[in-house]
Amino acid sequence: MLIKTFGSTVHGVEATTITIEVNAIPGGHFSLVGLPDSAVKESKDRVEAALGNIGHRWPGRRITINMAPADLRKEGSSFDLPIALGVLAASEQIEIPEVDKYIIMGELSLDGGIQPMRGALPMAIQAQKEGFTGMILPSANAREAAIVHGIKIIPAETLSQVIEFLTGNLEIEPVVVDTRKEFYEGLDHAGVDFSDVKGQENIKRALEIAAAGGHNVILIGPPGAGKTMLAKRMHTILPPMSLQEALETTKIHSVAGKLQKNATLLSTRPFRSPHHSISDVALVGGGSFPQPGEISLAHNGILFLDELPEFKRTVLEVMRQPMEERMVTISRARLAVDYPAGFMLMASMNPCPCGYYNHPSKDCVCSGGAVQKYLNKISGPLLDRIDLHVEVVPVSFEEMSDKRKGESSADIRGRVVRAREVQLNRFKDNPNTYSNAQMDSRQLRKVCDLSSTGLELLRTAMEKLNLSARAYDRILKVSRTIADLEGSENVELAHLAEAIQYRSLDRENWAG
Repeated sequence: MLIKTFGSTVHGVEATTITIEVNAIPGGHFSLVGLPDSAVKESKDRVEAALGNIGHRWPGRRITINMAPADLRKEGSSFDLPIALGVLAASEQIEIPEVDKYIIMGELSLDGGIQPMRGALPMAIQAQKEGFTGMILPSANAREAAIVHGIKIIPAETLSQVIEFLTGNLEIEPVVVDTRKEFYEGLDHAGVDFSDVKGQENIKRALEIAAAGGHNVILIGPPGAGKTMLAKRMHTILPPMSLQEALETTKIHSVAGKLQKNATLLSTRPFRSPHHSISDVALVGGGSFPQPGEISLAHNGILFLDELPEFKRTVLEVMRQPMEERMVTISRARLAVDYPAGFMLMASMNPCPCGYYNHPSKDCVCSGGAVQKYLNKISGPLLDRIDLHVEVVPVSFEEMSDKRKGESSADIRGRVVRAREVQLNRFKDNPNTYSNAQMDSRQLRKVCDLSSTGLELLRTAMEKLNLSARAYDRILKVSRTIADLEGSENVELAHLAEAIQYRSLDRENWAG
């Protein structure tokens, strides 16, 4: 007897429906075809044990299972559940006439329990697109999948429950999630705030500009100056995610298996801070069976690289293209997958190996040329993609002991949101541009029409401060953001002057 059940597999952040055809005829051989990986091939042993432990049996027949499309590789252990149901129905141990209305996924324990899985959200989205009535999956993943409306999400704890449900002997209440309510309830659970920061008003101003324009930023300063503390509060002043951005971000974390049990929609922007020992594959994604890396997990949020010069140069260089394209493509012999990588880069570094170059009260003990050598660990093309270079100085005792609260993240975010709204309106006819940092040269010339005085100031700055030519566009983008924060239609001299000071590392003699 031939029975078809339906599962799903994820490639990149999109799901593909898999038809699992189970055929049982007289004989005693078992075969599983359709490019299964090792975990799928091992499902026979798990299914056989699970069936035995719930009172059913593995049929003494020739079982052939085909997973179509046969030219697409199937990965993971979550095909156990649809395979088990197909074997039972094909061997006529149960009748499940409505099984073709459901996408069914879940890994089986030997006692018949159903274990959590990855990728439930993109699978549910694809099932809804293809018109399936519902999706049967582990209870731990049900709320995640229930974000998708228009499809019944049936949670299951055991194989026995699923059998009883499909044979009509058990009613299981579908999981329902109010997506908008969940989204808005989680928007402001940051835990940290800029009001906790003492002093550093000029650094807060630079970070406000970075948040308003989506600019990449690097903080340079001695140990203990507050670089990491400031970076960890950056996401509190970024504009709230839209529902669409939250859905995109949640899909990536679902595929990577990073969602917590019973999680729903991620409503706060991600903040990823990998250790400097990370490999290039872990950063950009990949592996034998491609998985999203840290730059994709930071999509719509912040990627923070603390102690930037300590990262391997090869790791840093692989970020260059994704930073421009906002997408990373992982290519293998049989497939290529795309992962979104629209992140904002934040980095921090000491100015030299000892950390005290240009310190107001401590002497640098580095040998001659060591400062430039340390800075040279970061390539020019990477620095070229960082818009703001901000020098952080230690906080004085008077500022540290001041009991007055600083400006809150909510107040700063209000100004950032207003500036972003100006940019969204400006770029409404450019579907791939959402902020000033993403402008191309044509757009930049259009929205940054400088006066003759402004052009002269920029020319003088580039000559007198020994700024590199690559700083030109970056200065214009940052000055446009400063103008947006001020509510100015045009880029004025004051906006240009402030933007120029944020190109510290482009100065020829910055490192002595």
